[in-house]
Amino acid sequence: MMQRTLAIIKPDGVARGLIGAVISRLEETGLKIAAMKMIQMTKKQAEGFYKVHAEKPFFDSVTDFMCSGPCIVMVLEGEEGIERYRKLMGATNYKEAEEGTIRRDFATDIEKNVVHGSDSPETAKYEINYFFNALEMISG
Repeated sequence: MMQRTLAIIKPDGVARGLIGAVISRLEETGLKIAAMKMIQMTKKQAEGFYKVHAEKPFFDSVTDFMCSGPCIVMVLEGEEGIERYRKLMGATNYKEAEEGTIRRDFATDIEKNVVHGSDSPETAKYEINYFFNALEMISG
């Protein structure tokens, strides 16, 4: 099934010059970029994006981190796009991620793990709409 998912290259990935490396891996995997832009979230925007985690102990640190520098936000499209991108990202804890995944190869810490991706079709819809409107996306 053709799916769209949100992908973020987090502030650590942007600061370390990993944008090209991440995008190359997306393209090698056959995922298409339907939309892309560079943003810098405010604390309020980061809190809105991560609102599902508001009661978790890491909420303040993750929202502080996500507004600490620019991010690349993208809409990816492809067959089983959510699952394929999640496999390419690797486990949230980079030490548990499989060899060859983005997080295993580039992450430096559980929070500074270079990338974010939607975990379900429902989440993808919310996350995509959080950053993009229909006019900003193309269909491949």
